[in-house]
Amino acid sequence: MISFINKNNRLTKVLAFVLLSSLVSVNLSCKKMLDVESTRLATEEAQWSNLQDTRSGLMGIYGLTRTALGSNNAHWLWGEMREGDFTASSKSDLKAIIRSDLNASYPLIQDITNWRRFYTVINSASLFIERSGEVVAKDPRYSKLNNKVDIAQARALRAFAYFYMVRIWGDVPLITASHDGSFEGKPRTDQAKVLGYAESELMAAVKDLPYRYGVDGDLDLPGLYYGYDNGRWSGALFTKISAYAVMAHIAAWQSHYLDAAVYTQFIMQNYSKSGLEYVNTTNLTASDGIFNGQDSKIALGFTFSDVYGESTSEGHIEQLVLAAPLIAKQVPDLYVSKDTINKAFTDIRDGRFGIDTLSGLTRTNYFLNYSGQIPVFSKIKVLRGGSTNGSFVIFSSAIAFTRIEELSLLRAEALTVLGQRQPAIDLLNIVKKNRGIKSFNDNDGLGLIDEIFAERRRELMGEGWRWYDRIRLAKIKGNDAKFNKLIAEKGIYWPIAKDVLKANSQLVQNSYWK
Repeated sequence: MISFINKNNRLTKVLAFVLLSSLVSVNLSCKKMLDVESTRLATEEAQWSNLQDTRSGLMGIYGLTRTALGSNNAHWLWGEMREGDFTASSKSDLKAIIRSDLNASYPLIQDITNWRRFYTVINSASLFIERSGEVVAKDPRYSKLNNKVDIAQARALRAFAYFYMVRIWGDVPLITASHDGSFEGKPRTDQAKVLGYAESELMAAVKDLPYRYGVDGDLDLPGLYYGYDNGRWSGALFTKISAYAVMAHIAAWQSHYLDAAVYTQFIMQNYSKSGLEYVNTTNLTASDGIFNGQDSKIALGFTFSDVYGESTSEGHIEQLVLAAPLIAKQVPDLYVSKDTINKAFTDIRDGRFGIDTLSGLTRTNYFLNYSGQIPVFSKIKVLRGGSTNGSFVIFSSAIAFTRIEELSLLRAEALTVLGQRQPAIDLLNIVKKNRGIKSFNDNDGLGLIDEIFAERRRELMGEGWRWYDRIRLAKIKGNDAKFNKLIAEKGIYWPIAKDVLKANSQLVQNSYWK
């Protein structure tokens, strides 16, 4: 999200602004519209009047999406920590998540099993789609083209929210229009229908989304965007490539690998138009690298730019994994054990982590304090201003959903399933080469699909993919009896929070967690 307020304001002020400017008041203890009751302020009719209203409304949706992912660091707890590579040092709630004890009565688990924040995103996006067109007739500065691109972003954000929820909860209620509190409740919708809707919305949106914003001569959206050039928007908004990326993941999640191959082919042919490129290990792991605020090399991310006053203490993996010598914290809440590190990083030449054969020293791009008892996962370490003092720390790292390395490995996965082995190997080896490790060779006797997912494990560690990757790999191979039983029994999904169930009598708990 790009903030339009004073750059010294903190996250609480940003959220207050976007909520007020979107004119969506959320009662978190409601008994209507699932667990979210939306009420309209008295001045709503006057809200959709000018360019500032559409700008604040659209940026509000981005802000709400970022909150849905970042609150209580849920993005990583959902996607990275459950039966993953991280170990909890002491906190009981984190230990419960790691061992999949998701019915445990911890406030943290109750909070992140509550989907209310996603439905706030969905309602805000629906409201924007329904009302923003009114501004075209009221403010000559707001063109039909501007509105078309804005609505495309809102549709993409709504579709993204649905895809994200399906990965967490499976079947979820499908709501396609805004509500102001009169909605009494709705049962869960089959996830195939929800994903079909999300894919169709993205298909419609991608026709109107540009590759970049604020670029002179752009065929889809020429000139400044809301008065700013590409430097203000790069890496912060949904683009044509972002939409194709989410569609590719929707297809892969459903094992529709032919569709995933088609979508990723478009990405591979056009990603440079959005400023995407493969990055070296230094740019991947430096404090001023691709995770710092906003960067065009992230295909889809939700930014915390310190330039625009968005740095916060929550919503960053650093809060969970950093410790001394980077910050004044002796032991991280979560760490990767040395045994797990050694199993994952098997090539001593790996620039992310390896041991120099001449000096005997370890490379510290991914891990610090390897010689100590608890290594510190330091791949992402965007401290505000590059340093911090004391125990209260502020971070500026973006929540990165995907980048070109991840999409290349996703395409390699799809091509392997489809039997297109050599193109899959070529994509895998691009990533390997950039990290300084040995290329995949059929003569090594390794399984290609296993090696693709092993590379995903290394490359994407700490970015929220591990749990979802384990599910897709188990579906492809079908030889992990325990995990495939978990998939069949729908134990891969999270339980629904008690507050959500109480607020809507038409909902039922996920069967595995009853």
